[in-house]
Amino acid sequence: MKRTIISDILKEHDPKKLEGEKVLIKGWVRAFRSNRFIQINDGSCLATIQAVIEYEKFDEEVLKNITTGSAVSIEGEIVASIGSKQSIEIQTSNIKVIGTANPEDVQKTILQPKKHSLELLREQAHLRFRTNLFGAVFRIRHSISYAIHKYFNDHGFYYINTPIITGSDAEGAGEIFRVSTLDPINPKLNDDGDVDYNEDFFGKNVNLTVSGQLEAELAALGLGKVYTFGPTFRAENSNTSRHLAEFWMIEPEIAFADIHDNMDLTESCLKFICKYILENCFEDVQFLNDREIQEEKQKPQNQRNEMSLIDRLKFVTENPFKRITYTEAIQILLNSKPHKKKKFKFPVEWGIDLQSEHERYLVEKEFKSPVILIDYPSEIKAFYMRQNDDNKTVAAMDVLFPGIGEIVGGSQREERLDILKQKCAEFNIPEEELWWYLDTRKFGSVPHAGFGLGLERLVMFITGMTNIRDVIPFPRTPKNAEF
Repeated sequence: MKRTIISDILKEHDPKKLEGEKVLIKGWVRAFRSNRFIQINDGSCLATIQAVIEYEKFDEEVLKNITTGSAVSIEGEIVASIGSKQSIEIQTSNIKVIGTANPEDVQKTILQPKKHSLELLREQAHLRFRTNLFGAVFRIRHSISYAIHKYFNDHGFYYINTPIITGSDAEGAGEIFRVSTLDPINPKLNDDGDVDYNEDFFGKNVNLTVSGQLEAELAALGLGKVYTFGPTFRAENSNTSRHLAEFWMIEPEIAFADIHDNMDLTESCLKFICKYILENCFEDVQFLNDREIQEEKQKPQNQRNEMSLIDRLKFVTENPFKRITYTEAIQILLNSKPHKKKKFKFPVEWGIDLQSEHERYLVEKEFKSPVILIDYPSEIKAFYMRQNDDNKTVAAMDVLFPGIGEIVGGSQREERLDILKQKCAEFNIPEEELWWYLDTRKFGSVPHAGFGLGLERLVMFITGMTNIRDVIPFPRTPKNAEF
């Protein structure tokens, strides 16, 4: 008999249609009660399905191995459930234990059926996929990834794989992981006493990429509309709930486009993703929504979210994004009550990089909608962003969401070769390192734009998880590469 996935059984809106159907299911035991009722989950959905056995009809040696965490194969007939917690169940005719789980070992893990801290769940990341919480999170992460690919494919973008190993630092931050095959203890030195990278595998000093943007620009200036979706790396020694050393970025680039086209693209893309999740993952979203409500009750009133998780998602899908300049935002913040009453933790003045508290005020209090800020001071933005006519600001944009602040950063790129060279000099970026990037401005250069969307930051927003380590299967952080 062919195996049936549990979600395929439970998604039937009229369970009566299934009664009498013979099925084979395989999954992991969540609970075995009264030597009669087995709760089984196969990871395809949040819910378990109940298999009912008549204990005396089965081999006792088999039944004693049906423990929490064990893997089983069950054949039987779908029948109406007498219990109130489910409408249907499986009357078991045959059962096999595929993989055993020793109860004593289970008691030492997060597989034991009780509430566990997120810290303990991270320590056992190899097992946390089996929990309701992380099953929901990672099913949603998959659906977000699918929605991203679907959106760009449906809008005529080409998916580009940009290098993971690169000789450039796109952000100019210098916080990079170096890649080398040289002897780590006694590398060959040159005449100046420095490491001789001519002897290295690539013949030069290379690192793991911090962004695929620069290479995506090259592709956009030939293919028109492209996007990258791949891993990026930052050697930032930061152990906060918002930082990872390895994370995934979505970076579209569009030719013949300015900052306004970029804002249109960003708003359309984010609305599509949030709507897709609401429509296709509602069981998991509802579970996370209810979990968050219970968690919020434990917090002081002034620290609670004003909107539920589902309300925040609808906040994005149902409201037009407010578009204002950075200068206008600074003026609003200077005139705000929190600033006047000195309730902001960080200062507000023109030229600063806004903090999360400032961004959330604009979104949640001032405009009550997602916000896109544009035209930032050039000093606080990257070298590749297009210089505005005022020579003070660049055509940069940040998209701000409730509860999280900045979720997207982007810009119109500098297409003028002379100004781009000037920017390289100002940022101490040697032209010879980026000759290929500069070269594209010599051959039919056009206005173009793009943005970067961190997948983990988006998953945090959509799931309501507050620590970025809990939205990636195996987090990489300072002093942590366990799995």
